[in-house]
Amino acid sequence: MKKIVCTWFVLVICSAVLFAENGILERLQQIPQVSDIKKWEVSPFLEYYEFRFEQPVDHTRPESGSFKQKVLLGHRAAEAPVIAELEGYAIGAVRKNELAGLLKGNQLTIEHRFFDSSVPEDGIPWEYLTIKQAAADHHAVIQAIKQHLYPSSKWVSTGISKGGQTTVFHRYFYPDDVDVSVPYVAPLNLEYVDPRLDKFLNKLGVVKEGVGMFFGVGSVPEDCRYNIRDFQLLCFKHLDDLLPCLEKVAAERGYTYEKVGGMRRALELIILEYPFAFWQWGNSCEEIPDTEDAGDWQEGFDYLVKISSPDFFEDEYIKRMQPFFYAALTETGMYDYNVKPFRKFLKDKGNIDFSFTWPEGIVRKPFNTRQMEEINTWLQTKAERILFVYGGSDPWYATAVDLKKNDKCRKYVRGDMSHICRIKDIDPVSREDLIETLKEWLAVKP
Repeated sequence: MKKIVCTWFVLVICSAVLFAENGILERLQQIPQVSDIKKWEVSPFLEYYEFRFEQPVDHTRPESGSFKQKVLLGHRAAEAPVIAELEGYAIGAVRKNELAGLLKGNQLTIEHRFFDSSVPEDGIPWEYLTIKQAAADHHAVIQAIKQHLYPSSKWVSTGISKGGQTTVFHRYFYPDDVDVSVPYVAPLNLEYVDPRLDKFLNKLGVVKEGVGMFFGVGSVPEDCRYNIRDFQLLCFKHLDDLLPCLEKVAAERGYTYEKVGGMRRALELIILEYPFAFWQWGNSCEEIPDTEDAGDWQEGFDYLVKISSPDFFEDEYIKRMQPFFYAALTETGMYDYNVKPFRKFLKDKGNIDFSFTWPEGIVRKPFNTRQMEEINTWLQTKAERILFVYGGSDPWYATAVDLKKNDKCRKYVRGDMSHICRIKDIDPVSREDLIETLKEWLAVKP
């Protein structure tokens, strides 16, 4: 009997070792949709794989064609939680995300449909670039990986910015796929151009200290907004001085600006983009050049494009990011540029939006307002176990989710933080509450 017990124990140990060393690859190979598996060495994961997952172009008609979606999987342990990172764009750097570190979990990263390498061979069929189709992609991958690799694990979905939006949308369509969701800095725009964005932007850098936290701007200097506006005005007054600087950069980098309407138009848009970019990425008000002394315009240009990058309006960048712009124009929303203070320098009499990013040869679709309203209602009433993280001085915070009517979700905000706000940046008390809530929700039995 003793020998039998010892033999069983050895078999259990051997099985565990085999699973750790070979089990993941073998299980991936058993999934019909999985192909092109490549192994990586990525710390701290024991095993790390890149593969392609075959998806229908149209989940309502699988026979209509397919494409291969890029997926990454980092494995730590069979029973560890699985962190499903839902990208809103292409997959960037191969790395451990914040939640995988906090929870010592496995990590599944899914590239968004029609970005980078996750594009059908015949090009992008724009009519199938919808949040519902993307959610179905994520559902298919999660269910396959759950069934074949981690049937007993807890699951957490997460994403940053547009990936945060993607996390919310997937949870809306498939609320039972995961146990908890943690979207970072995820806006919920209810219109193509949500007026809350401009209203909020006009408050940033104007509110007095002590009142600032109410508006999410912390201790930002009161006159910062006016300094930003003055710098923009100075740039518009000296367009002819700045234009050669942009022409030089364009020549060096091979940039063209046909989509936006030429080099001068690109410069105008770079100047108009400056306030949004300034706040989104948490720049310092003290670094704004003194508008009383123009100085060297090369120096002024260098500062401008450090904040508002010239590649944002460049043809190849727009082409590469067109799925983002298409989604913004049809479902997820975007901001526009208020030209009123600069009207005498521009031909435009009304605000400028991002219509110039629309794919050529494709009939313009109206914005799906109803879809966003339905998701917003769900978030306020029925959504459960979602932890939102925001930076309060991020312009996208203007359209943050409203949880006043929903105590089944939580929202954590650091008032003086930008779009780069993460859990590690939240104040210690709130951070502890977030982590405890996360672990408590993950401990709940289905």
